Amino acid sequence: MASSTVQLVSVIVSTYNWPQALAVVLDSLTLQRDKRFEVIVADDGSTGETADLIAKKSPGFPVRLEHVWQEDVGFRAAAARNMAVSESRGDYLLFLDGDCAVFPDFVATHIRLAERGWFVAGNRILLNHAFTAMVLTQAVPFYGWSVASFIRARLNGSLNRILPLLRLPDGAFRKCRPGRWQGAKTCNIGIWRDDFYRINGFDESFVGWGHEDADLVIRLLNSGVRCKDGRFAVTVLHLWHQEQKRTREDENMLRLLAHIERKAVRAANGVDKYSNNIGRSYA
Repeated sequence: MASSTVQLVSVIVSTYNWPQALAVVLDSLTLQRDKRFEVIVADDGSTGETADLIAKKSPGFPVRLEHVWQEDVGFRAAAARNMAVSESRGDYLLFLDGDCAVFPDFVATHIRLAERGWFVAGNRILLNHAFTAMVLTQAVPFYGWSVASFIRARLNGSLNRILPLLRLPDGAFRKCRPGRWQGAKTCNIGIWRDDFYRINGFDESFVGWGHEDADLVIRLLNSGVRCKDGRFAVTVLHLWHQEQKRTREDENMLRLLAHIERKAVRAANGVDKYSNNIGRSYA
């Protein structure tokens, strides 16, 4: 069984100029059964509409909700997340994308799975274009649906799969692939704060789309932190969107391969540049 001593979870939600999707994600977080969390929105340069949304939701939000913004000078998700972490207070970090809604047990289950020496990699279910459009235009609270409703949605093609909705308890099977980095994505991953700071967070040298999440996971593994499988426990619901431009993917891949080759641990350009709360946990 997991040995969880989590006091406060910081949910880091990355976003860029899609306030309609962010609103869905924030609404899903208001339904969490376990309120031992805060939400820090890591904004990669959105216009004022996103700030207005957060300001509107913040007064009635059930937990602390903060907005961390950086100037829009291109895709810099790594930097936005590092800045958000530096403003957070939790001893455990959950990274979530601003287009991924969560079930009411999301935070509670991540807390249950949290274990020293391990990070938890969850998975996702993809919504199709039409279903996403309906969710956004009609404010459908699908993250609170019954299993039967999700089965109907799968049968009509609104979802790409339904098996991840199956819930399995914690157990030895979750540690069968402790060195696996493939498939671990920062749309759904839980990391102890001190482990994140030990590797200096995200490497901000990754600019443009691609591989900053794989780099983070590989450096965690190189530091001795193992991968715990969160499938059949923590699943997010990913809204459909067009793919990001991948103009710098090749450059980022070369950087990733270089880090793999030299077994890198600490990011040279990471979270330590921000003075706020460096390395501290809050009970």
